[in-house]
Amino acid sequence: MKRIGLLGGSFNPAHGGHRAISLFAAAALGLDEVWWLVSPGNPLKPRAGMAPLAARLAHARKVARLGPIRPTAIETQFHTRYTIDSVKTLKQRYPRHRFLWLMGADNLAQFGQWKDWRGIARIMPIAVIARPGYDEAAHGSSAMSWLRRFVRPARQSAAWTDWRTPALVLLRFRPDPRSATLLRQADPLWHREYEHKRVRDPLTRRLIV
Repeated sequence: MKRIGLLGGSFNPAHGGHRAISLFAAAALGLDEVWWLVSPGNPLKPRAGMAPLAARLAHARKVARLGPIRPTAIETQFHTRYTIDSVKTLKQRYPRHRFLWLMGADNLAQFGQWKDWRGIARIMPIAVIARPGYDEAAHGSSAMSWLRRFVRPARQSAAWTDWRTPALVLLRFRPDPRSATLLRQADPLWHREYEHKRVRDPLTRRLIV
């Protein structure tokens, strides 16, 4: 059995903030690995400005190297678009692993807009990592009004595999101002360096085109 944290997103592009959050979560939650689910297409984000999947995965591999982090585009193999379908399929594909969903407070603020978000919470525990400027919106969100009764103390976070779902833990992390939006603004063509590279998925070993 491996203890796996799942961090989903566009990773457009992946950056040091993603890495720092993942390493912090791995230590706080006793994770063996963090899998970055590099989304083929986020239903809540516009297609305009989205770099090709192969470029996003290649850059994520570069950012994640030498850490217990495994970027993957496995959702293309699953043909899933929504998180609820992806986590169900992951649980079926890897029955010996224990999975926990990782998200920043910015995602918790809009979690109520996700398809069957209560279903996600019933499938696996959720760890929410504080992000500057989002805590108030996250705590006042419609999803949090339901999830609040299932919050576990942060001091018990390492025992998450024993929790009965739904279960939510709020983790404090030093503020990290880095964001993919700011990086794209600084360099809109960041993905050009990966245009002609063959990219293999670190988890499935399949080529991503």
